[in-house]
Amino acid sequence: MLAKLVKRPPDRRCAVRPSARRCAAAGAVGLALLGTGLTAAGSADADLGRFYDQEIEWSACEGADLPKDLQCGTITVPLDYAAPGKDTLELALARYRASGDARGSVLLNFGGPGGSGVLGLAHGRKDYLGLTDGYDVVSFDPRGVGRSSPVSCGADAISQALEATDGDATADPRDTLAQLREVAAECAEHSGPVLAHIGTVNVARDLDVIRQALGDKKLNYLGFSYGTRLGAVYAARFPEKVGRMALDGVDTLTESSAEQGLANARGQQTALENFLTWCSEELACPFGQDARDARRQVVELVDSLDENPVPTDFGYEFTGQDLAGAIGQGLYTRETWPLLQRALAQLMEDGDTSGLEALATGGVALPAPQRADAPLVDPEDVPPDNLPAALMAVNCADDPDRPTAGRLARDLTRLRTAYREASPVFGRYRLAQVVLCYGRPRGTDYIRDRVKDLDTPKMLLVGTRGDPATPYRWTVETAERLGSSAVVLDNRGEGHTGYGASECVHRAIDDFLLYGSLPRSGSSCGAEDDDRV
Repeated sequence: MLAKLVKRPPDRRCAVRPSARRCAAAGAVGLALLGTGLTAAGSADADLGRFYDQEIEWSACEGADLPKDLQCGTITVPLDYAAPGKDTLELALARYRASGDARGSVLLNFGGPGGSGVLGLAHGRKDYLGLTDGYDVVSFDPRGVGRSSPVSCGADAISQALEATDGDATADPRDTLAQLREVAAECAEHSGPVLAHIGTVNVARDLDVIRQALGDKKLNYLGFSYGTRLGAVYAARFPEKVGRMALDGVDTLTESSAEQGLANARGQQTALENFLTWCSEELACPFGQDARDARRQVVELVDSLDENPVPTDFGYEFTGQDLAGAIGQGLYTRETWPLLQRALAQLMEDGDTSGLEALATGGVALPAPQRADAPLVDPEDVPPDNLPAALMAVNCADDPDRPTAGRLARDLTRLRTAYREASPVFGRYRLAQVVLCYGRPRGTDYIRDRVKDLDTPKMLLVGTRGDPATPYRWTVETAERLGSSAVVLDNRGEGHTGYGASECVHRAIDDFLLYGSLPRSGSSCGAEDDDRV
């Protein structure tokens, strides 16, 4: 069946696991580089004052095809807020200056967790220029992400996790648990000290240090997807510092990682079916003009690539799970559907994975600051698995549920079935991300126990009805949990988040951040020819 689905290029195999993104990615060299974001601090400074007294030195960003008006900088934060006199981290920042007199800054987080804020700002420039009417627009690479002491699990970890979750009912669960413990140990070894201090509670504290260094008395903030979780945690931790806060594509604060994974798998499956219905109406659709048959072909394509990965020009093997991850990225907005269609055609007709790889990574490279002595990881040395490694690390750190070995062994068969039923395409990929929390330290209970009934200024929460990653019900549930501070805008559209896809949502968020103008809670944005707020 594979021969009918993918035309294979000449064999260019490399002796690495399929999850690696470059032949020379992991190993001793990578380990030495990962520590470059850590610096020693004097033990005498046993308080946070020196961090809040910083000023950011901004300079032009270096990098191909980067906006000329983008500026880069760094800031220092404690590795461990319980011991601020010890080791520190350097975080990478970027900004666009206000076009006129700035009333301060607005900070952006683009989600993930694991997404680079510097990259998001650099390559989403046109979407945020309206905010420069009143603000410097700023984003950053959170700890463990991008150039800010990036975490990694090494070349083999994701593959090991996928193997562990792909067994059948006769497989010995002890073997699965042993594999997962090995993966956890690999992540700890490759990531270094930052892994023990990753997670949203610490990033929220970093956010407050950044706020002060920018000279803002209050935090004005726009968060997308996971960035909404970060915003909510900040509001709970620093309620007196909340300025104008907009949360788009609202994350859950209460569901476990296993429940979130199932919701994500179902949402992505629905989005895939919508994409295939659209694709089958196009003559260029590589699956033909029958939407039902197209769904069958995608499942077969994923399964066949897992059995027989396609070698790539970068030396690693492109598996069905790589394909699932790339398709998932391509489904987040309808604007990328034509790109996804072409990328799938490239794979099936020529064995060319480059289009799908570009979708999975955003097709961009990290910009470098002009200062050569900045103690950050060089762009080319960011581990290729940083995004999934950071996503797992943050989600595990944010989730207090840690099943015992016995419970996980009992539940694994049921979970495999549930995830496969939720999505034959994305289920295995999502389950692997969940079970990788096994073997790691217990996560925080702060988010579930403390992020509720907030006493803050009004916050704007936007939920999109057809969101494949953050179901609309999460917006409703989170708004109820946050209390009277939450104002909900119902975006009756498709895609993950609304700001980049809906003029109505874009206008509502900008009006709130720039002028403090809020829609009535429960207002909606519909089709673009009938938007109303």
